[in-house]
Amino acid sequence: MTIRSAAVGAALGLLLTGCGSGPEPVEPAPQAAPTSTTAPAVVAAAPVVGDPDSVTIPDIGVQSSLVPLGLTETNEHEVPPVTAPEQAGWYEPGPEPGQIGPAIILGHVNGSGRPGVFARLAELEPGDEIVVDAMTFVVTEVQHADKDAFPADRVYADTDSPELRVITCGGVFDAASNNYQDNIIVYADLV
Repeated sequence: MTIRSAAVGAALGLLLTGCGSGPEPVEPAPQAAPTSTTAPAVVAAAPVVGDPDSVTIPDIGVQSSLVPLGLTETNEHEVPPVTAPEQAGWYEPGPEPGQIGPAIILGHVNGSGRPGVFARLAELEPGDEIVVDAMTFVVTEVQHADKDAFPADRVYADTDSPELRVITCGGVFDAASNNYQDNIIVYADLV
């Protein structure tokens, strides 16, 4: 586990308290200069794919543009406005979809009395497709996670290949806190 993923995992105690909150970007620690006289190994850089424009999930009727999202002043993930529940967004400080690592897309299950962009996200199954721009990701798992036990280490862990996490609220709605008790997390791999 890298310093970045360990710090991200530790910073996620308040993760997804609304329909999204999360990590503060952490820069990796500087590496010491090599002491060997041998040439350093060549490491491939992550591909530059550009900001994503859209997400389509045919099996549940999702088609949305993507807006960039960052962090709030309280270090929680920004989410698209609840007054526009049909809008999805991607977590801009993280990997872009198609780059090595877990790209994050967030959206509401509902808002302003209307279904949200990810109202049917829990219906996805392994093998279903998620298309971000021209890239196709295949669902490997759909997880229901209690917000109090959000699997931050797994969601934000470094990966060796491009992966996608699509996240929304789910489970029982708690009227007292005005929040859902769970998150729906879809894991998908680029094909």
